[in-house]
Amino acid sequence: MSPAETISPTAHYTGYVWARNGLSHPELESREGRILYEALRPMMGVNAALGRGTLEAYLLARHRAIDALLERAVEQRGVAAVIEVAAGLSPRGWRFTQRYGERLTYVEADLPGMAERKRQALERIGSLSEHHRVRVLDALSHDGPESLAAVAAELDSGAGLAIITEGLLGYLPRDAVEDIWRRFATVLDGFWSGAYISDIHLGAVQDAQVRVFRLLLSAFVRGRVYLHFDSPQEVVAALRAAGFSSAEVRRADEAAGWPPARDRASRLAHILEASTR
Repeated sequence: MSPAETISPTAHYTGYVWARNGLSHPELESREGRILYEALRPMMGVNAALGRGTLEAYLLARHRAIDALLERAVEQRGVAAVIEVAAGLSPRGWRFTQRYGERLTYVEADLPGMAERKRQALERIGSLSEHHRVRVLDALSHDGPESLAAVAAELDSGAGLAIITEGLLGYLPRDAVEDIWRRFATVLDGFWSGAYISDIHLGAVQDAQVRVFRLLLSAFVRGRVYLHFDSPQEVVAALRAAGFSSAEVRRADEAAGWPPARDRASRLAHILEASTR
């Protein structure tokens, strides 16, 4: 199964999770996502009862933490444009453009099928504008019209740019992740300031319960969930080798400045933040 086919079910599932928790617009909720959610509900109920936490809690923790870091980047670090790579049915672009208006340009980027679906949904919402765009982008492309460089070329390099990935890295092998990071760093270095924010899976948090959770997640996406790094230090070293000047990895609750998470699955969520300035 290709990475695109693997990511597809999670895009629908997460879209439904965000909608049912008040983070999204009904137009970004899919029938496929509802079916997947209901199919997994009994299994998630058992996990919760056994204290393992749920996939839903994990997804919400990472999504809200990325939101919190992006808010800081916009309000404190001069970020005026965002490219969300493999955006899927994420509501973040809709929410952030509602909040910041013309102060922020938000680009939703994905493979052709999902990009067209997202474009149609945002058209129905009435959200598309010069400041809220959908573009076709293949995260694995080095050049050409569907590359990150081509999408970024449409933006003002005199302002700050943030690149977001959520739910993408775990489904790619390590060499692909490091290759993507090098391209991210190169593109961000061409802007007045550059920030990269993403979730990341760590091997160091693995124990018996976590391994069960990962097996369930792998079964859900019908493909392998990769663990590229054992520790935050390894992630930081790889990001710096890719061309970022600074980087850090924290648990989602710590990154967002929240009280320590009680839910087991929420404590698995780790967020990286890297900068080229």
